[in-house]
Amino acid sequence: MDAHILDQFRAIVGRGLISDPSQLHTYECDGLTNFRVMPMAVLLPKSTEEVQGIVRLCNREKIPFVARGSGTGLSGGALPVDKGIVISLARMNRILEVDLPNARVVVEPGVINSEVTARVAPQGYFYAPDPSSQSVCSIGGNVAENSGGAHCLKYGFTTTHVLALEVVLPDGSLVHFGSRAVDRPGYDLPGIFVGSEGTLGIATKVVLRIVKKPEVIQTLLAAFNSTNEAGTAVSEIIGAGMLPAAIEMMDNLSIQAAEASVHAGYPNCGGLLLVELDGPAAEVDDLMEQVGQICTQSGAWEIRVAQTETERAVVWKGRKAAFAAMGRISPNYIVQDGVIPRTALPKVLNEIERMSAKQGLKVANVFHAGDGNLHPLVLYDRRVPGQEERAMELSINILRLCVQCGGSITGEHGVGEEKKM
Repeated sequence: MDAHILDQFRAIVGRGLISDPSQLHTYECDGLTNFRVMPMAVLLPKSTEEVQGIVRLCNREKIPFVARGSGTGLSGGALPVDKGIVISLARMNRILEVDLPNARVVVEPGVINSEVTARVAPQGYFYAPDPSSQSVCSIGGNVAENSGGAHCLKYGFTTTHVLALEVVLPDGSLVHFGSRAVDRPGYDLPGIFVGSEGTLGIATKVVLRIVKKPEVIQTLLAAFNSTNEAGTAVSEIIGAGMLPAAIEMMDNLSIQAAEASVHAGYPNCGGLLLVELDGPAAEVDDLMEQVGQICTQSGAWEIRVAQTETERAVVWKGRKAAFAAMGRISPNYIVQDGVIPRTALPKVLNEIERMSAKQGLKVANVFHAGDGNLHPLVLYDRRVPGQEERAMELSINILRLCVQCGGSITGEHGVGEEKKM
């Protein structure tokens, strides 16, 4: 990049400019490491005004830019553009306001997801969207991808919890979408922006809705001989009119990985369900009894209900660690994000097993069973000639299968660069 352009960027962000090639490698990909592009420079603004200055200069000089949060995305959404720059929002990481009477929190985009709950938990509130990467992913990235998490079945995705945004448009101008009021007239502009994956602008402030903690939370673990049996239980639970806070499923491969990584104490089974219910104590007790009966009737041979908050945290630790834990059993893997109707679960899981056997690869399944959001993990070894190509082919074919069954190519990870193929 020309020195005079770098000087102009430096005038905007000062020491928040990275142009040393040895440091730029950190930003050449996000959590999807199959695609890599070295940016010409990385800028780390600390304010909305600095973001505006960067974007205006890029617009004037025709320099492509990509916004980046924590770099935890799994679809290549933060992949740099050739001869472009990266605008990292990591230093815009302040919680600006906590408004408990109105259940609102105002944050900058670099705030880590779990920090929002940590700030309001002592007052009895929490921020509902909880991606598996919530301890490291940023609110800005969550907004870009409309992230969900295990509890989106009951509480909804990020879009449900974003009331308003301050946004820098691609020409550097500043706009405000939405309001702090729950009911607002006109077009749902926050709803249009959330999930737009950086194509409409850069969010520099976000007004979030927080939720009061329920009276009681109970978490059940049920072990089945197969994911088909576990899938039957899921359909029966939803069909009975219940709306659990979360229903998560793990197959044997993902259980093995989680146990090797965090020792969650999961039984060695073909299919594992985690079902969480919350609400008034009497209601939760009654529903938990019904869930246990349904699981038993569907073939569960072991059922546990966490008796303490510590036990509940251990149960969830295994599920939350499942993606990263795959590194214990495979040197490389691709995480997919297809969505299917719940009723198609048995058919799709059986077909994935057939397709993986044909390619000579293993696929681990860990996913949000309650809303049919699959996360197949295609395991491979990049050092073995041809395996990465077969893994990519299998990964894309799994998404095609989801579409054929009435679903879509992404639920919460986004289209990014990966799904443009």
